[in-house]
Amino acid sequence: MKTDLEATAHSPEQQLVSKNERLGPRTRSGSNCRSVKQLFLDNQAGIVFNLVLLLYLTQLMIPRARPFTRPFLWLSHYNPATGKYAVGFNDIYYVTYYLVLFTGLRDGLMNGVLGPLGRRWGISTAKDEARFAEQTWMICYYCFFWPLGVYIWYTSPYFLNMAELWTDWPSREISGTMKFYFLAQLAFWIQQVYVINIEKQRKDYWQMLSHHIVTIGLVVASYAYHFTRVGNLILIIMDIVDIVFPLAKCAKYLGFNTLCDILFGLFVIVWLSTRHVFFLMVIRSVYFDVPAIVPQTCFQGGMHNLQGPLPQPSGWSWLLEPFKDPEGLICFNQYTFTGFFGYLVALQGIMVMWSYAILKVVVKVLSGQNAEDIRSDDEEEEEVSGLEEEKNEEYGFLEEEADVDDGIVKAWERRRLALVKRSGSSSALHLPGHSDRKEFLNRIGCEKQID
Repeated sequence: MKTDLEATAHSPEQQLVSKNERLGPRTRSGSNCRSVKQLFLDNQAGIVFNLVLLLYLTQLMIPRARPFTRPFLWLSHYNPATGKYAVGFNDIYYVTYYLVLFTGLRDGLMNGVLGPLGRRWGISTAKDEARFAEQTWMICYYCFFWPLGVYIWYTSPYFLNMAELWTDWPSREISGTMKFYFLAQLAFWIQQVYVINIEKQRKDYWQMLSHHIVTIGLVVASYAYHFTRVGNLILIIMDIVDIVFPLAKCAKYLGFNTLCDILFGLFVIVWLSTRHVFFLMVIRSVYFDVPAIVPQTCFQGGMHNLQGPLPQPSGWSWLLEPFKDPEGLICFNQYTFTGFFGYLVALQGIMVMWSYAILKVVVKVLSGQNAEDIRSDDEEEEEVSGLEEEKNEEYGFLEEEADVDDGIVKAWERRRLALVKRSGSSSALHLPGHSDRKEFLNRIGCEKQID
């Protein structure tokens, strides 16, 4: 029979104290930091709500503070004479406001609306629920901003006219709609960098981080150098895929296999046409139209006092001048042309590699080759545990997904291997009849089980 002393020594409280004593000050400090971080992550929507509410109350109730709060809430640098907006430093406050707002909206919708909606529609695991919520949030975002971008393009002089992308440069002022579109897009992509760094990292972390940084660079450079027209066109070319592909993944999570097959096929068509037809048309316009239309010289000042053409200064500091002074010196010459053109060509090269990965999967699966060869160089995804944790912990393993989704690729492979087993072959795909082949082609890419 154990004595009271022995029982006390082995009690959970005593074990916890002993464990904390074994931890050094640095370890306990790290644990406290993680606790604070987790507290913030679990209450993002509430924190953002209070910050936004405080900002609006300050704007309404403290008139002396309005010069400081107004740039967060409304577009700055308005020109009453033209009805347009210039680029300026107050844009940073507007971007910051939407960065915070998107963080709260994402967390609130995913935890309070989209996740429970997926559970109501039959998603049984917390992992699938979290990924469904993530993809639905992306659909919500792009279903607003992609049509807005198309509207800007449709109502512009460069609609179906590539040469008009480059006329009137440098146009120091843009419409309020265009300015909101660019600054909100910039805030969203900065927020995406924040997302992939606060949540569980996937093996494609560096690819996604590079993708986000490239997109941010594209938006910032086109905005500062007054190439918002081509920036708008490139964004709408890229963004349409981010509606179709999340729809396919959501259909997969919900078990709508036929719909998933259709959407995934549509995704492949949209991806190849936008990335390698329309985007190449933009690159062609850069190569042929820009040298003929954009003057290779320098300008300075705003729209009301624009001076130019001016001689190009020596050195390289002038390249950063548009980012430091919105009305300062801005130059376009062979160096800026080469940098801009090279940037787009490099982006096309990245997309060619992604397209190759997509087509490689399609060809190998349809030809009946070993599916293991497709992903032989990939790391295995970590197992996810704790699926029955509390709701505020369910999104701790939410992961940013790459453009070529692992789940759909693996679903292709599982479907092919399942059919291989049915036909009694382990090395190639044999379909005994027309009906089996038709079933296989209809089922490629989607199934309810998610990795």
